[in-house]
Amino acid sequence: MYPAELAESYNRVYLGRGKDYAGEAADAVRWIRHHAPGAASLLDVACGTGNHLRFYAEAFDEVAGMDLSQDMLAVAKESLPGVPLHLGDIRDFDLGRTYDAVSCLFAVGHLQSAEELDAALARMAAHVVRGGVVVVEPWWSPDTFDARHVSAELFDDRQPVLARMSHSVRTGRRVRTDVHCMAAHPEAGVRHSSHSFELTLFTREEYEAAFTRCGLSPVHVEGAPWDCGLLLGVRA
Repeated sequence: MYPAELAESYNRVYLGRGKDYAGEAADAVRWIRHHAPGAASLLDVACGTGNHLRFYAEAFDEVAGMDLSQDMLAVAKESLPGVPLHLGDIRDFDLGRTYDAVSCLFAVGHLQSAEELDAALARMAAHVVRGGVVVVEPWWSPDTFDARHVSAELFDDRQPVLARMSHSVRTGRRVRTDVHCMAAHPEAGVRHSSHSFELTLFTREEYEAAFTRCGLSPVHVEGAPWDCGLLLGVRA
């Protein structure tokens, strides 16, 4: 989960990088429609600040989001008035209803084990109707991760000026990333924050096995706009 002090800068960092939320949402919708042409409702799991949800709302009659961070949901509410946004853990959430589609983009790498991946996929499957679609964006695998990755970015398009640096180190199947951010404002001066998080390198076989165990028939999609592809599962 992202700490509170990063919720307000999250959009600036990822939008500033040029992350194509519109293109990603459009491609996810395309694959959902391919497998479930009549899909009219969607739940976005680990929705964060709602950047994919904004575009899902244009494609479906009903959308909702869920995230573990109340601070991220607070940012999402500002741009998504009227959209139900739920606080919940991807591993054990229960919203008491089902949707025609469930998506989870840019999130499952935060799960810490194959058992947690199983639990998360089982909860997503429980929230989709029969014949509905679960869409998951996998993270890097043990064979594709760039070990000891370093990034440095400066966002000076407006005040405060924001600088972000990160360093990632792999140990076995785990990746620890240390992130440092500095925000500089003419009146308020310079503020520094830092946090660390760990992600897991799951194999494609582990993803597909987790889909299968919860009753989803997995389909793997390669190519843009996805760095690591896309996994879809149709509930039998």
